[in-house]
Amino acid sequence: MCSLFSGRKEAGRVENRTLYRIHVTGKVQGVGFRWSAAREAWKLGLTGYVKNMPDGTVYLEAEGSREKLDELAAWCGRGPGMGFVDHTEVTEGPPAGYSEFRIEH
Repeated sequence: MCSLFSGRKEAGRVENRTLYRIHVTGKVQGVGFRWSAAREAWKLGLTGYVKNMPDGTVYLEAEGSREKLDELAAWCGRGPGMGFVDHTEVTEGPPAGYSEFRIEH
């Protein structure tokens, strides 16, 4: 009986997860953006990844609660203090099932 309850609880947590795809433009490479974004995601308990793109932008996929994702998206709009964020584009999708947040190279 306890394991059935635990299964339902886990399923509820998965159902409450959302995925945000965040694309950040500006002076966001070479300024510690990926590391700072990962630290912010870890602090918020989010999973996913962040990576530099060949065109000089930064791309993140993060999943968790909408509230925490909104906090990360707002942080991305400000950046780590070094560099400069021109624009952030946020799109939403179904959770991908990430187990951790990582920095991709």
